[in-house]
Amino acid sequence: MHEKPYRSVVKTISWRALGTLDTFIISFFITSDTVMAASIASIEIVTKLVLYYFHERAWNKISFGRIKETKDNLNYHI
Repeated sequence: MHEKPYRSVVKTISWRALGTLDTFIISFFITSDTVMAASIASIEIVTKLVLYYFHERAWNKISFGRIKETKDNLNYHI
């Protein structure tokens, strides 16, 4: 089984939204400055969107931890 690229894009965006919120909160607690926290989160969202997308696509090509679908294991789920 493999994932289509658009699935990776949607997962990338949803994960990054959560991660950026986390970065904003941590940055705000450290700096006590909303503008600085937003600046850090803004830079981080762009770089990590790109990194995560390519990371996800690379893992999609690796068979590590996958089970090849056969007639015997079609209903096998972990």
